Amino acid sequence: MTLDPVTLAVIQNGLQQVASEMDLVHEKTSFSPVISEGFDRSNGIYDRTTGEVIAQGELGLPIFVGVMQFTTQAVIERRRDLEPGDVILVNDPYLGGTHLMDVKMVRPFYYRGRLWCYLSNTGHWPDTGGMVPGGFSATATEIVQEGLRLPPVKLVRRGEICQDIIDIVLNNIRVADERIGDIRAQLGALNVGEKRLTQLLDRYGVETVDAAIAELKAGSERLMRAHIDSIPDGTYSATAIVDSDGIVDRPLEVVLDMTVSDSGIHFDLSRSSPPYRGPMNSVWATTQSAVYVAMKHIFPTCRSMLVVSRQSTLLRPRTHFSMPAIRARSPAAPPRWRSASWRRYSGRWERRSRSVSSRRRPVPAAISGSAATTPKKTGITSCTCLAAAGTAGGGRRTG
Repeated sequence: MTLDPVTLAVIQNGLQQVASEMDLVHEKTSFSPVISEGFDRSNGIYDRTTGEVIAQGELGLPIFVGVMQFTTQAVIERRRDLEPGDVILVNDPYLGGTHLMDVKMVRPFYYRGRLWCYLSNTGHWPDTGGMVPGGFSATATEIVQEGLRLPPVKLVRRGEICQDIIDIVLNNIRVADERIGDIRAQLGALNVGEKRLTQLLDRYGVETVDAAIAELKAGSERLMRAHIDSIPDGTYSATAIVDSDGIVDRPLEVVLDMTVSDSGIHFDLSRSSPPYRGPMNSVWATTQSAVYVAMKHIFPTCRSMLVVSRQSTLLRPRTHFSMPAIRARSPAAPPRWRSASWRRYSGRWERRSRSVSSRRRPVPAAISGSAATTPKKTGITSCTCLAAAGTAGGGRRTG
């Protein structure tokens, strides 16, 4: 189907408006000032098959520009039993998360009996348990010290709240009376998204909206490639230093080798320091999202999201990622935890990624993106970032 420019623009802004209204409802009804005043939250619409972003609200934090699609992908991969009215609750940093305080909800959206997309959101709760209030412990070395870690579990089943899950959560965190308000705020935002998206599909039809999304993805890719073409080909390198991780008194090096060629950018941080014991590490989804945010700042007029296709294998992992190549769907990840170290320092970021079997050793903690791996070398992960995707750039506020 070929769409005229006016219809395409109307549907694009309609999808963005759905996500932005979810943001607004989340903001106005949350109990936590971190969510309502600090804007530490995000809402969006995600592809039913790949989990890639379709539209994302413009009132959330920039780092969630990429993180939320990885959360949705983790739910798609691990929960094959979803039904209309279900809502998944998850905060595991290794399943497309950031840190434990960013609690996410994912709701399958059905239109006329057919799964059409996923509605997902996240909000930073002021506390999720752990050894110190707020979860930010400068001496944490394991993720269990940071708080309650939830895999994708059903918070709502066929429209009914699962009280046993509520009880487990509220009995393991501080100030439970406030957190129930934040839970209901996130559920309320998802409900509004469902109503508004239904109205949009009723008005324009599934076929037209699907065609618009496909065209917006293709247009985003063309636009991003054009921006990259404006950068001279070559390799650009930079190094930054972080004093220490707070546990081991040793500097952490951030080394980036960025190669531009053939309308693509290859980011190689393999010469950076390995993950450390202290809370200065980040998970894989957050690291990739940091790259997306950097690209968004360089090219603010490009209203696109970057999607990811992992190319590492369990037997031959690597430590780099590049953008863009050809568009491809993300294969299922190998059954190993993915992690990386990333920390903002003087406006720069770092990344060192490794994979660790969850059955063999405890997961150390980290303040910026939750756990990393132990310093022992166990293999390295990689991905390819593609300039395919979204109808919304998201994350305009710097809150």
